[in-house]
Amino acid sequence: MSNDPSKTLPAVDAMREDWAIVDPLMGGTRAMREASEALLPKWPKEEACDYRKRLSLSTLFPAYSETVKNNTGRVFAEPIVLGDDVPPAIGDLTQDFDRQDNNLQVWAKSFFTQALSHGLCHALAEYPNIKPKSDTVDGEAQLVTLADAQAVKARPYAILIRPQQVIGWRSSNEGGEHILTQFRYMESVEEEDGLFGVKCINQIRVLTPGAWATYREKVDDKGVKAWVLDDDGETLLGHIPLTTLYAERTGFMTAKPPLLELAYLNAKHWQSQSDQDNILHVARVPMLAISGIDDDTWELKVGTASATKLPKDGDMKWVEHTGASIEAGRTSLADLEDQMRAAGAKLLQKDKQAVKTAAQAEEEAAQELSPLQTMASGLEDALDQILQHFAELSGLPEGGHVQVSGNFETDYIPEVSIPALIQLNLASKISDQTLFSELQRRNVVSQDLDWTEESAKIAEQGPALGTL
Repeated sequence: MSNDPSKTLPAVDAMREDWAIVDPLMGGTRAMREASEALLPKWPKEEACDYRKRLSLSTLFPAYSETVKNNTGRVFAEPIVLGDDVPPAIGDLTQDFDRQDNNLQVWAKSFFTQALSHGLCHALAEYPNIKPKSDTVDGEAQLVTLADAQAVKARPYAILIRPQQVIGWRSSNEGGEHILTQFRYMESVEEEDGLFGVKCINQIRVLTPGAWATYREKVDDKGVKAWVLDDDGETLLGHIPLTTLYAERTGFMTAKPPLLELAYLNAKHWQSQSDQDNILHVARVPMLAISGIDDDTWELKVGTASATKLPKDGDMKWVEHTGASIEAGRTSLADLEDQMRAAGAKLLQKDKQAVKTAAQAEEEAAQELSPLQTMASGLEDALDQILQHFAELSGLPEGGHVQVSGNFETDYIPEVSIPALIQLNLASKISDQTLFSELQRRNVVSQDLDWTEESAKIAEQGPALGTL
C-alpha cells in the first residue's frame, strides 16, 4: 500500500524508457549533449576530459524532430474548420483556447506534435477555481453555481498535459468501458519571491470525479521530505474532463511513439557522426615522422622557406591517413540517413484493409488510409471531445464538431518530382492529361481547372514560341 502521490505506475515507467531517447532528440543538440553517456557512450579507456571535448563538438542531425515537424505540417496543411453545429459561445472560446492567447489551430498543433513524438498526449478541460460563497445555510458554505461563475466571466479553457508530466491513474470497468476515476500529474506553478523575484514550485495535481487536490513536497521537523496536501476543491462536473490523443495506442492510457525506430536510428547516427568527426580531426593533421637520428643537438626546421639537413642514414617524411576508414564512415552515415528517411515516410504509406469479396474490391482505394491520416482522424475526435467538455462546463447540451483537413499524399515536395514528370512527358512516356492531373495532385495547378477546357484553350492559342 502506498499513500505517496509521486509514485509512478509501472506502465508510466515503461513509457518513460522510450521517452528517454525521444526527449533529447526533440530537444536538439544541447539536449543530446546533456544526455551525455546515455546516448553517447565513452570509448574504452577514454579520458574524461577527452570525452567532454568530443561531446562538446558533437552535433545532431535532426531527423526525428524534423520528421515530426513535417508530418505535423501535413496534418495542419489546411486550417481546422468548425462545424455548423458548434454553438457560438463555444466557437468564441476557440479564439483563445487555453487562456494563453493561443487559438484552436495553434494549440491543436502543439497537442498533435506531442502525441506524434511521444505516442500520446492529454488535454484537460478546466474551469477557473472559484471559492465557495461566504454565506452559509445550516452551517454549510454554499457552492458556486454555474450562474455565479458566469457572472464573474469565468470560462472553460484547455490545459495541455504533456505525457512526461503524468504520474499515474486509476480506472473502473463499466460495461467493458474504462472509466477514469483518478488522474495524477506533475505541474509547475509560479509564485512571487520578494519584490521582483519569481520562483517555480512543483506540485502534484490529483483529479477525481467532481474534485481536485494538490500536493507539495515539504520537510518536517526531522528533516524528512514528504508530499503533503496543500489545497483541494470541487469541480463543476461529476467526471474527469480529460481527453487523451493517441498516436499509436497500446492500451488504456498507454502508447508507444509511432516513430520509435526512427528515434533509434537517429541516436545511432548521433554516435556514428561523433566517431566520424573524431576520425576527420585526426586525419586532417599529418604527422611528421623522423627515423635514424639519435643526435640531441640536431635541429629541425619546418616551413616553406626552410630546409633541414639530415645526418647520414636519417630519414624524415609526412605520415597521413589513408582515408579508407573515412570513406567507410561517410558511407555508413549516408546509409543511416536513407534508413531514417524510409522510417519517417512509413507514416504516409497507405495500409490496405483486408478485402473479402469482389464488391469490396471495388471500394479498396477508398479504404486505404495512411497511419498519419488515421492520426488526424483521432485528432478530430479528441477536439470534438474537448468541445463537448467545454459545453458541459458552460451549461450547453452539445459542443459540436470540427474538421481536420490535411495533405496525406506521399509526394509532398513538387520540386523533386515535377522535373521527372516533365521529362517523362517530353519522352512520350506519359500523356499531357496525366501530367496535368499529377500537377493538380501536387497543388501546382488549381483544382478548379478542367483538362478538357484547358486542352481546348491550348489548341486555340496555337503552337508555343520557338516551335515553328
